[in-house]
Amino acid sequence: MELKNVFKVSAISLALVLAGCGGDIEITPTVNDNSTTTDNSVNNSNNNSGTDQSGDAQCASYEGSAGTVEGTYDGTDCLYNDSFASKNISITSNITFEELPNNGVHVFEDALLIGADGDTTQDFTVPANGPTMTVKPGATLAFRSGEAIIRIARGAKIQAVGTAAKPITFTSALAFDRLDNEGNGPQYADWGGIIINGNGITDQCTDAERDANTCNVASEGITSYFGGNDNTDSSGNIKFAKIWYAGSGPRVGGEGDDLNSLTLNAVGSGSEFDYIHVHQGFDDGVEIFGGATTLKHIVVTDTQDDSFDFDAGWQGKAQFLFVKHGTVTTRTGSVANMGNGGFESDGVKGSSSAQVSPSNPTIANVTVITSDANSVRDDDPSIAFKFDDEFNASIYNALIVKTAGTQSQCISFSGDGEKQADKIGFNNSVMACAAEFNDEDGTFNSGKEPASLTGTTLTAWFDNAGANERIGGNAAVLAENGFATDTASSDITISANDLSGLDSFFDSAAYIGAVSDQDTSSTWYSWVQTAVAAAEQD
Repeated sequence: MELKNVFKVSAISLALVLAGCGGDIEITPTVNDNSTTTDNSVNNSNNNSGTDQSGDAQCASYEGSAGTVEGTYDGTDCLYNDSFASKNISITSNITFEELPNNGVHVFEDALLIGADGDTTQDFTVPANGPTMTVKPGATLAFRSGEAIIRIARGAKIQAVGTAAKPITFTSALAFDRLDNEGNGPQYADWGGIIINGNGITDQCTDAERDANTCNVASEGITSYFGGNDNTDSSGNIKFAKIWYAGSGPRVGGEGDDLNSLTLNAVGSGSEFDYIHVHQGFDDGVEIFGGATTLKHIVVTDTQDDSFDFDAGWQGKAQFLFVKHGTVTTRTGSVANMGNGGFESDGVKGSSSAQVSPSNPTIANVTVITSDANSVRDDDPSIAFKFDDEFNASIYNALIVKTAGTQSQCISFSGDGEKQADKIGFNNSVMACAAEFNDEDGTFNSGKEPASLTGTTLTAWFDNAGANERIGGNAAVLAENGFATDTASSDITISANDLSGLDSFFDSAAYIGAVSDQDTSSTWYSWVQTAVAAAEQD
């Protein structure tokens, strides 16, 4: 690939391509629009006039109401303008994006909307078997505008399954010299990210609405609808994929109405998200509203807001989650601090009921490496966990790192976060933080905490009768590579949980944190190593 500020991956070598430095800045949120008005698609049913499909290149096509709609091959890339895909076109037939020869990419001017979207109270029926968007290993999809999203509607699916040797890439068109006429290079908010709408259960609907099949929650950022009554629903899978330079906002709804890099709206457990690297997003890396989908082998580096944001009654599972906050060099050459929460953990967005309880995931093998800086996004500090809105969770084998804490801490509770703090349990976890909690007196005494915790110190709550330990910001917990757990560290004196008491989703992992320094030959180790190296060059 002809990439700027990007870490190129091959099965044999890793090549670092661009680095920069400068002074601290604060950036006002914007939506980047890099689109052009060139007509690059052909809409006809019987010929390929204007389209050169020579060589091994195969641009995507689909069957529309007027016949076959297909992209244009310019000799290197496949180009798709707003006659092919836009915010006004829902593609309702299957579509496939192949890997292009000679590092060619699929380039979009506008949104790519898969499946019919609608409100079931307005004479719309969610299709039982909607279209599937297939992305083949090694394919790259690049977008020119902050308005350009990938949206998968309820009933539709995405099957973007790459391999370790040939990951799939979703990115900015400006990551490629030949597509970057002004030489700006890629940056967060260059495109809108991926939104997947499922039929799972979210607390943003009532039990009566679910029973009547009238659950229709408007998504954040760009309106489409999600929600239903099936937490086992499948919206497809994304595996071995990179999602870079995405997100935008605030939008019409103001603060909080933003586009994330990957938004999973009421996505059920039938979908899997595995081996994903989210980098330099404007808002959250992965945000989940309800449903029960799973996450595994996920890296989030240098996203402006939260790396993971769980909300609205999510009942899923996750293992091997790696977060690192750092800095990026902007187009002006200045340096921006990236990263607010490693995890924003919200239990309730609407209201709990007989059919949906507060978010209550089981999460294992986490590493969060924070900074002591305030994010360029909203000037909020880099922290590891924020607990709010009656969140529940069981967290195993977590490693939380903060080497300096002059203006930030590792764990934060809001008043509502304390409401069910007795149902947030860390197990076999290590806090290596120079500053641990943001509570003034370090005690549960807001009046919202469970009676069983009133007067309990936050340190005692975390320690969990010796199941966890706090060892300070000077502890040696990371290997020389800066991302893997130093399994020989004399500062870590507790053992990992072998997870044998959990279900079959969880792999056995005899270490604390997301990555082991003894696991250097594994696909996961290589995935994190490559992701961290890429982030350091951006």
